[in-house]
Amino acid sequence: MNKIIPAIVLCFISFAVQAESSIVHSERMKLRLEQVATDLGIPWGMSFISTNHLLVTDRNGPIRRVDIDTGKITSLNNGPEVLAKGQGGMLDVAISPRFDADGWIYFTYVKDIDGLGATVLARAKLTADTFNNWQELLVTNSVSTTTRHFGSRIAFDDNDHVFFSVGDRGKRDNAQDLSNHAGSIMRLNLDGSVPDDNPYKQNNKLLPEVWSYGHRNTQGLAYDGIANRLWSIEHGPRGGDEINLIHAGANYGWPKISFGKEYWGPIAVGEGTHAPGMEQPVKIYIPSIAPGSLLIYNGKALPGWRGNLLSGALKLQHINRIVLSEKGEVSKEERLLESLGERIRALSQSSQGWVYFTTDSGKLYRLRPDE
Repeated sequence: MNKIIPAIVLCFISFAVQAESSIVHSERMKLRLEQVATDLGIPWGMSFISTNHLLVTDRNGPIRRVDIDTGKITSLNNGPEVLAKGQGGMLDVAISPRFDADGWIYFTYVKDIDGLGATVLARAKLTADTFNNWQELLVTNSVSTTTRHFGSRIAFDDNDHVFFSVGDRGKRDNAQDLSNHAGSIMRLNLDGSVPDDNPYKQNNKLLPEVWSYGHRNTQGLAYDGIANRLWSIEHGPRGGDEINLIHAGANYGWPKISFGKEYWGPIAVGEGTHAPGMEQPVKIYIPSIAPGSLLIYNGKALPGWRGNLLSGALKLQHINRIVLSEKGEVSKEERLLESLGERIRALSQSSQGWVYFTTDSGKLYRLRPDE
């Protein structure tokens, strides 16, 4: 009898995972939306560590593992101490591009430094249910008296580099000041050292980790290995969210130029929308969608989405799909799941090519072909 009861419980769990579902249409594709898990706090970042296990960070601090087949949630031990205050806390998670060989898992989070917060890039290994060998690769020079705009997302290229973002920390001028890391995207080697070809490595007056700057608050990074492109999506102020194609050493203009308005009135931010030596966005969102993530879809399950950019929208509550041309120009936009009524935060792609996403209400969903 004791052996039968767990089996019955497992059946009920599996049934619960499959029970709440609906049909979603995207052009000529019919997709099924399924709720996988709930009670995940504020699930900020996620990354697959195996075919059926997903690591999910909670901005309040915990890190959990979710079995996507059953919905079972396991709380993991020995996570870092984080400053969970305002927009800060435990942020992104991503596995090493060499994960099968080295086992490293990368995180960004906010560290308490004398009562203030700074974004940190760290890595650790997971043995059973416990993290070990924590290494802080870069404690950024980004301390601020505000609790806003910490970033932060992680991406890897195909040459053993890790990128991660830090917001302007609520101090606009930071984004044009290369003596700090705020308002920038950083590039490091996997071990945290600075690559010799970073644009400011040879200038001892500037921070060598910086890859690009002039960003307000980048909360989506995605590397396209086929086209060798790094994409970002960032929050504008009132209007003016941006998708940018990131180049080494480039200045993306904030707060000198912006397509957004001041929160306190219909006044443009900065000196205009264009300036010499400052990059233009590939796409602008007016009004703001408040982007929370960025994913380049490369799976086989949804062929109509291959090569597309997907972003979770917080304020306008949908998944934003962007179709790109071969030149990297935007040719089409689609807004999915607007009727779900959820602030959509993180996105991830499974080995089957299914799209998983989290919401700020603590839920994990997936989109898969309706078979």
